[in-house]
Amino acid sequence: MTGTVHFSTSLRPHRSLSPEGFRWLIGAAVLASLAIGVPMLAVGAWPVFGFMGLDVLLLYLLFRHSYLDLRRRETVVLTDRELIVERVAPDGEREEHRLDAYWMRLEMDADAERLAAVSRGSRLVLGRFLSPGERRQLAEELETAHARLRGR
Repeated sequence: MTGTVHFSTSLRPHRSLSPEGFRWLIGAAVLASLAIGVPMLAVGAWPVFGFMGLDVLLLYLLFRHSYLDLRRRETVVLTDRELIVERVAPDGEREEHRLDAYWMRLEMDADAERLAAVSRGSRLVLGRFLSPGERRQLAEELETAHARLRGR
């Protein structure tokens, strides 16, 4: 990195369910499936028992896939000369983008569904996985740091 760092942040996807909450949810789903499936099995409706087990398995697999996305992160650094954005995908693949900081401007649509940094013909979308409120906050903080940089 060249120059003074004016802004730096590391962005990660938000998950409202903790790993402990996930275990409780799966446990409750197993108990509910058994409470429904065992009586159905007793009266001879054995396919219901199997489908209840498939529901729990599918719920487990979908949540595990969602938790894999937590490996994703994005680091945004604004220096005297450039905006550096490093992205790490869930599989560990890294990519780095650099934009000229002096000519940079931020663009955000009205409902904060997309935030982009634009500089000298290059456009870079920031915080794709953030909520609109988090995206607005990132834009405000980055704009403030950029205004300080340009004001010097």
